[in-house]
Parts: sequence; structure tokens; C-alpha cells
Amino acid sequence: MIGLDSILEERRGLAFRRVREIAAELEGEAGWRGYFHKTAAFMQSAIEAGERWPRLSPEEKQAYNAHLYEDILPAGYGQSYGNPAYAAKELGECGRYLSFMYDELRGMIVYALEGRVWDMTVCCELFLEAYGVFAREEGSGVDPGWIRDILYWYVSDHCEEMVERRIREQLDPSCAFATRIIMEADLTSPDYLYDLGEWVTESERQVAGFLNGLSPEEIGRMARTYTEGYRMGFINSNKDLSKKKTVNIRYCLGFERVVRAAVGQFREMGLEPVIYRAATHIINKKQNHRIGYHGHVPNPQSDYDHRNDAALFLDEDLIQRKLRATQRAYERYKDLAEGHAGPAVMEIFGEAPFSPAPCPEAFTLSESQQRLQVFCDNQLAQITDRYIKGEERSFTIIAWPVPEIGEDFSEIFREVVKINTLDAGLYEKIQQTIIQALDKGGSVHIQGRGGNRTDLTVALHPLTDVSRQTAFENCVADVNIPVGEVFTSPQLKGTSGVLHVSRVYLNELLYQDLELTFEDGMITGYTCGNFDREEENRAYIRENLLRHHETLPMGEFAIGTNTTAYVVARRYHIEDKLPILIAEKMGPHFAVGDTCYSWSEDIAVYNPDGREVIARDNEVSILRREDKEKAYMGCHTDITIPYDELGHIQVRTPQGPVPIIENGRFVLPGTEELNAPFGDG
Repeated sequence: MIGLDSILEERRGLAFRRVREIAAELEGEAGWRGYFHKTAAFMQSAIEAGERWPRLSPEEKQAYNAHLYEDILPAGYGQSYGNPAYAAKELGECGRYLSFMYDELRGMIVYALEGRVWDMTVCCELFLEAYGVFAREEGSGVDPGWIRDILYWYVSDHCEEMVERRIREQLDPSCAFATRIIMEADLTSPDYLYDLGEWVTESERQVAGFLNGLSPEEIGRMARTYTEGYRMGFINSNKDLSKKKTVNIRYCLGFERVVRAAVGQFREMGLEPVIYRAATHIINKKQNHRIGYHGHVPNPQSDYDHRNDAALFLDEDLIQRKLRATQRAYERYKDLAEGHAGPAVMEIFGEAPFSPAPCPEAFTLSESQQRLQVFCDNQLAQITDRYIKGEERSFTIIAWPVPEIGEDFSEIFREVVKINTLDAGLYEKIQQTIIQALDKGGSVHIQGRGGNRTDLTVALHPLTDVSRQTAFENCVADVNIPVGEVFTSPQLKGTSGVLHVSRVYLNELLYQDLELTFEDGMITGYTCGNFDREEENRAYIRENLLRHHETLPMGEFAIGTNTTAYVVARRYHIEDKLPILIAEKMGPHFAVGDTCYSWSEDIAVYNPDGREVIARDNEVSILRREDKEKAYMGCHTDITIPYDELGHIQVRTPQGPVPIIENGRFVLPGTEELNAPFGDG
């Protein structure tokens, strides 16, 4: 009997050979033939790179990297088939379907370098099936519906294999492609970066070079801040880390020296690393968000244009198929899931803020598909929580700058190291003073100043025993590094008003003049100034901030206390380049979506003073006891008002208002030291 491996090898050989033939046959052709020639030539180059890679010199690897990614870079994107607008212009009604296919086939780069034969084979077979239709009909007679059906059944037929592999690589440390490179490569030269298969620019090489200039002790301290924050997250939330066996490390290329040190430190805790790549198959992608390790984003506009490609296949049948595949995969790997501790994330910042241009030719989700997507995300979260239990897992996040932040990169990097290692004990004491004042009130009033139109009242959970209870958590740099905030899940009833920020960068997208209106804690109105047409502004917020929900609750209110970070940001003029992880510590912030305690609300949380944080639910999250679909939104986005746009924060108590901040400065007795970085003494 012929084995499955033999059958796959035969399929691979036939598919690879035919792709090479098409690349040669159609050279110099235009129109639909030009599309298939260019795509076949790209696939041939990826296959060739995978076959030759072990024998290539560093210079040849760099040349391949540049060649394989050049087509979707901003400079050539206007004439790339990856651009839905260009594809539609050149190929008519079939254009955007073929642009979808072109984007999906670009995963061939990493499949070839990882030796993923099945993935390469099914990609080639998809290409050949579409080519066969065009060749048979001579292009002009092709019904776009035929191409749509080919793409739909490609996703549907391979859904189970793609989903299972994705879940396994998220849990299984033996899926160690990146781990082996990080732990075994010579990191003293940045040439190893090309072995990971991601787009590599001078930025990643500079980061690697900068880190090579630091001592092993400095690298170790950077890693220790990150790993110790992870460990403390378990301790502070009363979770047992000793039961866990793996940790997911997510990072961006260039930081391998820090990751290598972190791997060693995690292993001292008994945790093996799971380092998986950002998703490549459309069935596993989450719009334009890259979850997992990745290199430089070749073109944010391309990611944005393809964020809703799922509209091509998103229907009830395929959603149910994906959910069944997810359930089966978790059941298959349930032992690995039980031992998984959660993600440890290293983010980067400094890239130019991205404000997307609209692309009418790109796919969009219909209203029914938006509802299906919300349903699917909710169901996937519930399945995940059954196997990687929220009450048993934790996380940590830290962020580092990259060279695009400006000519002061090295200085800024060292400043960020200081910010990430501020004296947690000092902040704990000052923040406890703030919490004691907040716990005396029933609500907090936040007022903007200058051009900031914020006028918002946040209702607090009532305390029945202030000696044992508190509404605010004292955050001292465990799961969220750096130090510097007190936060709560507001009571929705009574939380009303307007939240306004002149400029903010959320989930890698820029918002100008963002304004949200709340009534009893729910968003009732929204707008921004990104586009000339109000309809486009609202659609932008609905899709990227509300995540297709009709409304979202206010899941968090916090007061950031990290004035050191704020002053550094102002000194180097990098306010608009900071990640939310740091920005949220630089003023009051408000999260829309789930609370900070989603999926683990029943776990008691205590502040360092021994008081229990009782504000872990709100009127939406408490619905989990009846129907989890109504309780969780699947998103949590922080929006910060910077100190210079802040008029006041006042606690409203029975005895009258108690000011915490006035005109951007802390005025509550016992918090004066927070003003020192401003130069106010």
C-alpha cells in the first residue's frame, strides 16, 4: 500500500514542476497571463530558496529576502497584484479574488524555509486550479463566481489541517523552528535574521547590532525584568505556576539576544518556550493583527487592504467547521493545553504611525458576516478557555523602541530600560495613597482642558467594608510593564459623558480627534477626524475599535502615574509613537470592551495592603453566569488622555470633591513626588 507521505510527495513533485513550467511559458505575457506568470515566478523563487537555503551565503540569503518581499513593499505596491485596486484595474471583476489568492500564496516564503511540504503543495494546487480555469476559458470567459468557489473550497477543504497545525504550534515546544535558531545561531552577526523567513530591514539588523553592544549582564537584566514580571503575575493573582510546563514567547525580529536570555530564565522556572510565527493562512489570521513572532511589516497598507479577506468565505457552514476543528484540535492536545501558562510578549514601538487609505476594491464584511465574526470570536474564546483556563493562566507585556524612532534611538532605548525598571516599591506606596482617596468616593469626574473636550463621570463600585475591600488594583509592573497605574472595572450605570483625545495610536492604527460618547457605561456615539466623510470615520471606528459590535462597555478606568515616561516622551517628541503599554501609564485611560479580569472574574485579587479588589465585574461581564456570549466582547482597547490635555481628575465624595490631578499635575497630598520629572519639585 502506498503511504500518505508517498502520495504527498507525488503531489508535491507534480505541482512544483507545473508551477515552474507556467513561470517559463508565460514569461513576458500581460493581462491574466501576466498575473499567473508573476505569481508562478514568485512561487518558484520561494521553492528555490527553500531548496538552496542551507548552502547559501549570508549575502545570497539577503538577496533572496529582498527579492521575495519586494513586490508588496510601498514603493511597488501601486503595481502589485497584492493590491486589490491594481488587481481589479488589470483583471476586472476577478481581480480582487486573484489579489486574495496572491496574498494567501505569499505564505510560500515561510513554508519553503520551514520545509512545510503539505502547505506548499496545497498552495501550488490552489494556484494550478485557478490557472486551469483561465487557460480553459482564455481569460475573458471566466465567471468570477468560479474563482470565488475555488477559493472558498480551498479554505473549507483544508480548514481542519490548518487549524490543527496552528493550535499545535501554539502549545507544543517541539515545534521549535524559531527556538532552534534563537538558541543555536551565532547572534554576534545579524545574518541569522534571514533564516527566520520574515521580511528583514536595516532596522532589525540595527537592533541586533545594538544589543550586541550590551554586556551579558545588561541583556540578562532586560530579560529578567520581563520574566520576573511574568512570574510575579502568577504570584499576585494567586495562581500556581508550578503546575505549568510551557510559556509562549512573542517578539519582533532583532531581539533574539534578549529572547535567548529569557528562555534560560524561563527554563529555571520549569517552563519550556513555545515560539510560533504570526499566522499565514487566512483561516488563522485575525484581520491585520500579527499574533506571534514576526519581522518588519512589509507594508501596513497591504495588511489593511486584506484585513477582511475572510468576507470571501465567511458563512455559517465554514464557521461551524472552524469551531469543530478547533474543538477537536484542543482535545487532541489537551495535555499540552493544560500545561500552558500563557503569553510573554515583547512589543516594539517607534515606527511611523499608520493611517490607512481606503481601498473600495478590498473585501468588506457584510452586516451578517460581522455578526458571524463576533459569534465566532466569542465561541473560539470559550473553547480556548475550557482547555487553557483563565483562572490558571497569566501573561506579561513589555515594549522596546526600534531605530525608526529617530536619531536618538540609543538614548531612547536606555531611557526605556530605566522606565521599565523604575522603583516599584515607591510607586506602590504613592499609588496606595491615590487608591485610599478613590475608595472614599462614589464616582470620579474627568475634565479635559485646552482643545480636549472630555467631560466624563465614571461610577465606582460601592464598598461595604473599606477596611477589607477596594475598588482599584495597585499595578506595580508585573503583567503590564512598566509600573504606574491604579485601575478598576467601573460600574456602568452612572458612567456617562464624552471621552475625547486629539491624537492616539490604537492597535497599530492612528486616530485623529477621536471622540466617544457614553451613557450608563455603553458607547452611544463615536466619531474621529481621519477622513473627510463622516461615514468613513464612523466605519473606521466601527470596524477597528468596536470590532463590529453595535456598542461596547467601558471595561476599565485607570489613572496612570508614570510621569517619568511622559517626560521622556515629550523630550524626544515620541508621544505618537509609544505603544499603549507605556502610553496608558501617562495619564488617565479608559478601556472599551472586556474588563481587565475577563475569564477570571471569580479569582480573588488582593492589593499589597491585603484588601481585596472587588470591582472585577460590571453589568455586562456578570452576564457570564447566564450566557457567556453576552458577557465577553473579545477586545479590550485602552485610550489615554495625556497629562497636557487634562484639566482635572476629582473624586466625588459625600464631603465634596477631592482633587487627584489639576491642570496636568498631581495635587493629592502624598503624590507630589510624581511631579518631580516635570521639574516642579
